[in-house]
Amino acid sequence: MKTKIRGVVGFVLSGALLWWVLRDVSAAAVWAELSRSDPWLFFWATVGATIIFPIRAMRWQVILEPVAPKIPFGPLWRATAIGMMVNNVLPARAGELARAYALTREVPAVPFSTSLASLVVDRLFDAIVLLALGLLAFMDPAFPSKATIAGQPLKDWALGGIALTGGLLALVYLLVFFPRALIAAFAFCSRRVSPRLEERGKVALQRFSDGLSVMRSPRRFALVFAWTLLHWLVAGAATWLGFRAVGIDLPFSASLFVQTVTAFGVALPSAPGFFGVFEAIAVITLAVYGVSAALATSWAIGFHILTFIPITLIGAYYFVRLGMHFRDLKAAPEQ
Repeated sequence: MKTKIRGVVGFVLSGALLWWVLRDVSAAAVWAELSRSDPWLFFWATVGATIIFPIRAMRWQVILEPVAPKIPFGPLWRATAIGMMVNNVLPARAGELARAYALTREVPAVPFSTSLASLVVDRLFDAIVLLALGLLAFMDPAFPSKATIAGQPLKDWALGGIALTGGLLALVYLLVFFPRALIAAFAFCSRRVSPRLEERGKVALQRFSDGLSVMRSPRRFALVFAWTLLHWLVAGAATWLGFRAVGIDLPFSASLFVQTVTAFGVALPSAPGFFGVFEAIAVITLAVYGVSAALATSWAIGFHILTFIPITLIGAYYFVRLGMHFRDLKAAPEQ
């Protein structure tokens, strides 16, 4: 029921944001800007935005190494592509479930709960690196330091994001280094609220802790951090090439700022593929650099559609090839 409500809210929010983006920008103006764009730069932007998914698969291999050593690249890549495809065609970020389920289906040695827990590490490292790159963008002399978003200084937004990520990191580390204490606390509480869930919850938390075990090794931590940094630098380069394709002349640091805000912004409920939310964030963030709404909208629509297509088609191919069905995702959390 909650998933359905989130899906409805996502469609409503996406529709409202698309209306907001396009209310003062004519389709003719957007088409005119896109028709003047450089197709080769857009092509390489699309290539860069697609390469990041094999990079994610390589990072995932390191994250899962403590609980499932030597997982071949193939299943990890296919699961990553399937997860992104599902995010692009279903609401409520169902792709995270699909990605974890697809890996468990091909590699039964990795329990679903452990696979899902590893994606928490995946997203946590994303948050850490994105905030670091966003901070670098702030430090660039080209950054308009007096700019605001929604009437609030950008400094306040940055401090809020850092505080939130720090809090999440602290909670995760409690489960990494004190799993027995947390599991015992859960058992104590669940025994009084719903005894039937006690054993199942304890098993799930233990597997969840196993999925976070990469955080215990400095070597693996460094490797995951390096893959994450490479991922977001490549993504930033793709964003910057997209800027250049439509004639937005901004420094590379601007692409880091835009992708940081975008990555956190698409966590909001939205329609499949983050349409509406992505475009609204593009207009707001590029306005900080003085880019017109028409030009920002043109980049957002062109870049979004072009980067949406390849990974969606690749993921759909693997989804069919593995014999998966969307109904499988409803049963996945019970595994």
